Amino acid sequence: MYAVIRTYSGAGAKQLFDLLEERKADIQSTFRNVPGLVSYTLLPTGDGGMSVTVCTDKAGAGESMKAARDWIQKNASNIQASPPVVTEGPVIVQIN
Repeated sequence: MYAVIRTYSGAGAKQLFDLLEERKADIQSTFRNVPGLVSYTLLPTGDGGMSVTVCTDKAGAGESMKAARDWIQKNASNIQASPPVVTEGPVIVQIN
């Protein structure tokens, strides 16, 4: 498995996460189509937020990043949030 954490902070990050919360049904629909998706989590941090994606492989994680980028460009480009800091790597342990 492979995970990607995207951390949004700075200008526009809080507004972006407010919108993501309002549009959570749309987000769920978008990410359910990511190949190999194991889990997708959004969590607000007060001044922005984080997304945590776990996929069966790196290719799926790449698709999740593309899905996030495309959704933001289509639905939130007016917010002009700073790009996220991306942390990614293979999953060593996952407990369900």
